[in-house]
Amino acid sequence: MKLSVIGAGAIGGWLTAGFVRAGAKATILARGASLAALQDTGLMIESDGECETLPVQATNNPEALQGADVLLLGLKAHDLPALAPTIRQIVGPDTLVMPAVNGLPFWFFEGFGGPAEGMTLNAVDPSGTLARIMPVRNVLANVVHAASLVAAPGHIRLVKADKFLIGGQTGRHQEIAEFLAKGGIPAEAYSDIHAAVWGKLWGNSNMNPLSALSRATSAQLLDDAGASSLITAMMQEMSALGARIGLTGFDDIAGRMASTRKLGAFRTSMLQDVEAGRAIELEPILGALVELADRLDQPMPVSKGIYGLTALLDRNLRVS
Repeated sequence: MKLSVIGAGAIGGWLTAGFVRAGAKATILARGASLAALQDTGLMIESDGECETLPVQATNNPEALQGADVLLLGLKAHDLPALAPTIRQIVGPDTLVMPAVNGLPFWFFEGFGGPAEGMTLNAVDPSGTLARIMPVRNVLANVVHAASLVAAPGHIRLVKADKFLIGGQTGRHQEIAEFLAKGGIPAEAYSDIHAAVWGKLWGNSNMNPLSALSRATSAQLLDDAGASSLITAMMQEMSALGARIGLTGFDDIAGRMASTRKLGAFRTSMLQDVEAGRAIELEPILGALVELADRLDQPMPVSKGIYGLTALLDRNLRVS
């Protein structure tokens, strides 16, 4: 298998390691310190205090990634539209694309049915460009339940690997899941990938922006009565939106909060974005839901208000 990778960071690097261990030949698009590290020493994966170095090809030339069996996109979802020309240059008619992203993905409504069938959201796919260059029939839809970080350029530290669900319309998700499982990734084929995406987002879409606004950990948010009431309201709104498009069963808010509490006082990805001075990953995680609700005339006032405040925060933090 020939694997091409754009974004071999915390999650992309971990998944790349699984492909390589299973026998794939990986070519990674990189630049700067990451390019130098990957070319000099390979891809380093650290887990439970032990380090493993895996052979990869690293390049800053997108043409070297052409002809891939699988293109792994380990970027944040809001970075994908700007990379559309590069992705178009790499993807062939038979290339399977694996976008390992958070939030509501660009492929979500193609072939989904219901009132949102075929809808493209400006929050994740302006002008529908991504859906055109990566048609859903070639997408390895997935949901990541794992935590890792970039310890240094080319050096990924795995914190926790729970599961990696793969589904979609390609017909090859079972094959790819088995391949990754051989490489040590807890991958499994999953028949209802839309529900899995929605379920993960049901927690992320509220905890993330509220943590960015308050600079609070998840435990602090859950322990505060006012913040907890906002979380509940946002989850109720997303449950109603899900029911509107045919995704039901998202009703046990207390149970979901209890599960989140078990994870401890973690710092969400949006909070980490704020602390690092990066653009907040707001549009795919909350903006897309607000846009979907507006287009379906579904009330979502609390979520819309939190989205507006977080967007203002993002803009004001990065004003030069």
